[in-house]
Amino acid sequence: MDTEDRIRACYQHCCLKYVNRVPMNNTSLRERLNIDESNSAIASCVIKQTVEAGLIRLYDPKANRKAYRYVPFWA
Repeated sequence: MDTEDRIRACYQHCCLKYVNRVPMNNTSLRERLNIDESNSAIASCVIKQTVEAGLIRLYDPKANRKAYRYVPFWA
């Protein structure tokens, strides 16, 4: 997958999690994209790029970094 595909997949995953009433996190994205736990930085990078693209946002901006959850921009 190229960068645009990963960003789109992250956004779609976030939307799917949102309609199921569960905010997306790094772990759920890693599971969806089959990223090994030792490469969790890849998932973090994809999430960061998707946030920068304006497609997702933090569910609770005041949360601890380990507890970050994401929702679609329109939620």
